Amino acid sequence: MRVEPGSTIGIVGGGQLGRMLSLAAAQLGYRTHIFDPHERPCAADVAAAHSRAAFDDLGALERFAAAVDVATYEFENLPVEPLGLLGEKLHPGLKSLAVAQDRAEEKRFIEGSGARVAPWAAIATLEDIYAAITRLGLPLVLKTRRYGYDGKGQAWIRAVDDAPQAWAAIGEEPAIAEAGIAFDAEFSVILARSADGAHAVWDCPDNVHEGGILRRSTVPAGAAVLAQVEEARRYALGIAEALGHVGVLTVEFFASADGPVVNEIAPRVHNSGHWTIEGAQTSQFEQHIRAICGLPLGSTALTGRQAVMDNLIGADVERWPQLVAEPGAHLHLYAKGEARPGRKMGHVTRVSR
Repeated sequence: MRVEPGSTIGIVGGGQLGRMLSLAAAQLGYRTHIFDPHERPCAADVAAAHSRAAFDDLGALERFAAAVDVATYEFENLPVEPLGLLGEKLHPGLKSLAVAQDRAEEKRFIEGSGARVAPWAAIATLEDIYAAITRLGLPLVLKTRRYGYDGKGQAWIRAVDDAPQAWAAIGEEPAIAEAGIAFDAEFSVILARSADGAHAVWDCPDNVHEGGILRRSTVPAGAAVLAQVEEARRYALGIAEALGHVGVLTVEFFASADGPVVNEIAPRVHNSGHWTIEGAQTSQFEQHIRAICGLPLGSTALTGRQAVMDNLIGADVERWPQLVAEPGAHLHLYAKGEARPGRKMGHVTRVSR
């Protein structure tokens, strides 16, 4: 089913991803309607409408569903059942959302699709952690099953005596324990899939993290990543097809000696794909709009020899006067207000041609 330009696209969540989706939608002639509980989310600044309500407000969701022609979401920490009110209008569907927001279910699903993950165990008690240490060895990392992102909800265990402190650090929440693995690089496969199964992938960015937060993405990636791209893309497409995913899907990988290892999936546009705005013929944001609206997918070819995206985190954003004056620097500011430590305030992309 094709959603014609001039229609309204609903976006659940009002952060920077919703903002950039709205800008891409406007380019193709669509209006966007943001659903978010905050008074002034940054995505609402560039949208035609904003419904301010809790994500589980059923009455507000029903009104939102009636006001939009198609709907999507910009992050995965959302209540699944209430979004069922959006019905067939919602892309990606609820399966993608449910799998991605629970790390244990995500691991099981990824393994079931045939992809490789690090050895792991489900954790409900401190005793489970000790059992995981015995089975998986050290070091290992605890990750809360829900609501973890950008390094939040994680704690490393490098010695047996670290277990109680690590358990307390994640609030004794249901978790997974994951064996620490050696890897040469981190990278992501970003793909778009249409309802008819057509798909497109971008060059895989080589990703550098600091403190659990993405700092830089570079394409083309280095040799360690390029050697594993073909296998990683097969894994990512298998995951997308098993989910029946429509829209952009991001699969994060470690490039290990055993081959690509899936770290996690994001059922949406992704920080490691921001370089595509200037660095690819079709950005991840435009491609997502194309996929959910039933339009043909665009070319993902590079626009230059190299693209490098740097996040502006916290006080980094104060460098905006220098960046906006730099020839060839494409500056994106998210208008999020206070520049707190660890908060993504914008990004800058440089394309070499």
